[in-house]
Amino acid sequence: MNLRRLILALLPAVLVAGPALAQPVPPVSPAGVRLTALLDSMDVEHLWLASEHVNWETGRPDRAADYEGPGKATHCSAFAAAVGQRLGVYMLRPPQHGQILLASAQAAWFASAAGRQGGWTPVSGPVAAQAAANQGQLTVMVYASPDPHKPGHIVVVRPAARSVADLEKDGPQITQAGQHNYASTVAAVGFRDHPGAWPNGVAYYTHP
Repeated sequence: MNLRRLILALLPAVLVAGPALAQPVPPVSPAGVRLTALLDSMDVEHLWLASEHVNWETGRPDRAADYEGPGKATHCSAFAAAVGQRLGVYMLRPPQHGQILLASAQAAWFASAAGRQGGWTPVSGPVAAQAAANQGQLTVMVYASPDPHKPGHIVVVRPAARSVADLEKDGPQITQAGQHNYASTVAAVGFRDHPGAWPNGVAYYTHP
């Protein structure tokens, strides 16, 4: 078969697959709009800042500006826990676990019997995670560091209209605290400070 005939033979499949990949996941529901508003109200780009010791619930500094003790690096896990608290959803948080190395501990907790009993269920990947967030469900992506002395990372999936192709390439839309705080970015950006995390090292959980 020459090249022209091969292209003509494959064309129907391409025409079918192309639109499917471009289709968005289920649209953002009214509950998803409310979740977006809550995330925006938390002002993460100005609170839960790296290099400050913060109150985990508010993200505001709770030590003097010249404080040099532990617990002032990054606050992804504290922010995620604070989102859960405001929604009435528990995830591992202070005082049950301190803020230091909390993200990796949360990853283990989500996968445990305690996490399941708390209503958390795993989801299969970025498309399912974005769909759950769009329905207003608190949904997280979490990375457990393989080094017990280095931090993992956790982000909150943010409702957004995204295509399947975009989700498979860059991951869900997210809101996070961390080395860089973002009200809205994609998972590929949010996890770039954690080699080995995106795309295969993360786990997805949602709370219906």
